[in-house]
Amino acid sequence: MWACRLLHAGLSAAPRGRRAQSALTQLRGVLEEELEAIRGAGTWKSERVITSRQGPRIHVDGVSGGPGTDTFLSPFLLSCCVHTFFTSGILNFCANNYLGLSSHPEVIQAGLQALEEFGAGLSSTRFICGTQSIHKDLEAKIARFHQREDAILYPSCFDANAGLFEALLTPQDAVLSDELNHASIIDGIRLCKAHKYRYRHLDMADLEAKLQEAQKHRLRLVATDGAFSMDGDIAPLQEICHLASRYGALVFVDECHATGFLGATGRGTDELLGVTDQVTIINSTLGKALGGASGGYTTGPEPLVSLLRQRARPYLFSNSLPPAVAGCASKALDLLMESNAIVQSMAAKTQRFRRKMKAAGFTVLGANHPICPVMLGDARLASCMADDMLKRGIFVIGFSYPVVPKNKARIRVQISAVHSEEDIDRCVEAFVEVGRLHGALP
Repeated sequence: MWACRLLHAGLSAAPRGRRAQSALTQLRGVLEEELEAIRGAGTWKSERVITSRQGPRIHVDGVSGGPGTDTFLSPFLLSCCVHTFFTSGILNFCANNYLGLSSHPEVIQAGLQALEEFGAGLSSTRFICGTQSIHKDLEAKIARFHQREDAILYPSCFDANAGLFEALLTPQDAVLSDELNHASIIDGIRLCKAHKYRYRHLDMADLEAKLQEAQKHRLRLVATDGAFSMDGDIAPLQEICHLASRYGALVFVDECHATGFLGATGRGTDELLGVTDQVTIINSTLGKALGGASGGYTTGPEPLVSLLRQRARPYLFSNSLPPAVAGCASKALDLLMESNAIVQSMAAKTQRFRRKMKAAGFTVLGANHPICPVMLGDARLASCMADDMLKRGIFVIGFSYPVVPKNKARIRVQISAVHSEEDIDRCVEAFVEVGRLHGALP
């Protein structure tokens, strides 16, 4: 009898095993077809492996440093009495390390101190047993920096955007979103049950028409990036706030590509455009200018922050921010609030790069933002030029669909305060050489 049962079990298992194998084979076929289409379109994205800390000069696995990689010390580092030298390696022009703080010795030391005092992590969410004094202190500092009532931390700004709209807006409400908002804003809006309106990029006439249409709803929230990460353009917040006031709407701004370096003291686009008291809610990141590790936040009215602590799913169901990350971000804010010299340094270098690239014949989108998209159009051209730039000691990345629209491929250059003027000039020279080689310049 047992032999019969074993034989029957074996016969039954065999078809199931074959069906499972068949499903896996089918999946592999579907995936390979999709991957081959990406390769064929010239939009394949390869990861380059960095073997050093982030900075203006980096070491890249399998790539030797380009010419002219002599030791330098930037004026900002000198002014801060920092004695770290970046010797040899590849010039990095594609990181969001706007202020150069990701490898600042004081920022690193603050992270080490937090690690020693508070441990590697909390192994828990905030409301269970994952809140430490370092988190509360950082939230208070963020609110003070942005001149808001309160702030709440998240593991990333993607999480902050995922948590905000669903917790705040109901089917009685409406959200009006710029069509080129960051993917995290788009995904966050999809999660909520509010009525959704999308207005054309930076088109205030279209926004006004949508606001008029949305008057029937209880709350109306205009959502926009402060600085748009692919094009380097800045939202017309004065006009947006004027329309919001006229039609009784609230204003939300994602400041990931503005916090720390736009505005006279680096507070962001609301400071830059003089509307700090008219923007209701700000989301931003600790993973770019403010230390470069990870983490995001929402800052705004205290009742909103309290509601998010009760209902925002990424906050309630994600581990708290690692103490070392909180320590690094806190020190980055201290350095920024002590002096605006680094902000001014970055602005001057941004203008230098844009001026020289335009004089060489390149089209560079945006205005006075350290995101400098060098427009090429063709995805394969952008990828090939980026590869040849790396051979010349310049680390840049080609952006193509689906990250940017089809036929709008570009190499997005990002300027940092710790780039020297010589670094800027070397980058431009390499662009001119490679551009001529590939026919992008005459």
